[in-house]
Order: sequence, then C-alpha cells, then structure tokens
Amino acid sequence: MKKSFNLRCYALLKKIPKGKVTTYKAIAKKLKTRAYRAVGNAMNKNPIPIKVHCHRVINSNGKLGGYSKDLKKKVFLLKKEGIRIKNNKIDLKKYGWFFEKS
Repeated sequence: MKKSFNLRCYALLKKIPKGKVTTYKAIAKKLKTRAYRAVGNAMNKNPIPIKVHCHRVINSNGKLGGYSKDLKKKVFLLKKEGIRIKNNKIDLKKYGWFFEKS
C-alpha cells in the first residue's frame, strides 16, 4: 500500500537533524512534486510534532513561515536547537538541510 502524501512528508522530515532546517520546497522536490503548499498543509496537520519536528521547515527564502503551535513556539524550538534567527530569517547556507545526504 502506498503511503499518503502527508506520511511521506513526515518520513522525510524525520531525517532532518537537530540544529538544521529544510524548506517546504526541498521536501516537495524530494517527493518529485511542486506541491509546496501541500507540504505546508501536511506540516500544519502533523499529529505528532514531538516526534516529527515540523518546526524545522521554513520558507525557501529563509523566512520562518507558519507554525500550527504558534510562531513564538517555533522560534523558541529553533533557538533551543542552536539555530540563529536574524530579522525573522534563518541562514540556509549555514543551517539548511536539502536531502543530499539521505
């Protein structure tokens, strides 16, 4: 049986190490689709954010994007992992994870 789109997103998201972020676009690209918004929707519906760390997904321009549990919580979690946020943006060259290693 084929996994649902959301489950495939979560499986990829589990590969993002602590202290790194990825983008909605990178997840979609790895899934061979351009459904970036669908990836965002999957993150919003994440039933287990404690195990599937959707706070590690940001916009491709480095901006934080949304977070279903409150954006302040997303900032808190990212900073707790050692990710520096400047002007509501994250340096993707420093903190980005784009699945080349997975």
